[in-house]
Amino acid sequence: MEHFFQLFDPESSTYTYVLADPGTRDAVMIDAVDSQFPEYSKLINRAHLTIRYVIETHTHADHVTGAGALRAVTGAKAATPLPCGVSPADLQLEDGAELHFGREVLVAIATPGHTAGSMSYLWRDKVFTGDALLIGGCGRTDFQGGDAGTLYDSITKRLFTLADDTLVYPGHDYKGDKSSTIGAEKAGNSRLANRSREDFIRLMGDLNLPRPKKIDIAVPANRQLGLDVPQG
Repeated sequence: MEHFFQLFDPESSTYTYVLADPGTRDAVMIDAVDSQFPEYSKLINRAHLTIRYVIETHTHADHVTGAGALRAVTGAKAATPLPCGVSPADLQLEDGAELHFGREVLVAIATPGHTAGSMSYLWRDKVFTGDALLIGGCGRTDFQGGDAGTLYDSITKRLFTLADDTLVYPGHDYKGDKSSTIGAEKAGNSRLANRSREDFIRLMGDLNLPRPKKIDIAVPANRQLGLDVPQG
């Protein structure tokens, strides 16, 4: 029976991940999207899963999380990075925190820079990088306490020290790619490969990206696990 699932929200190009213990069917879900709740329910029933934790990589600006709704229905604990300040979460995760589900363990790796509270998670031979490290790119650094130098350090000193064959599963992809490897990103990531810290900071400062359309709704809602969505 399957023990790893990658789901996709087309509106925000967000990947949600479900990891399960093959024997007990205890599971965790990373970066759930509220609008995809019906699909999650179908998967949970079909795969006979018991969701133990719903986990965030950071406070998202482009969609409302489904963590609160999933917690209410499944009885799972909500786990968020401590620097995100999501007070309703059951667990405030710090670097090195471990989440156990069945005989499996997920390890938190602090990777701030995209936002001050961004965190990645290592499981088996896979790392779930949220918006810190994307396939061929990285998350922006111009809001929510983001900092380009900090992101460069998080990627090069934390993520790029993992084994080259570690599989990279990002929080988003806009080109249809599903995964990469640490080795491939070290060698060919367009924003990071062969680029100094100073060059990276300059590059990120010159992006001039538009403000996320849903940021004024998503960020306040996500600080409440998606349970208090501002109207208007």
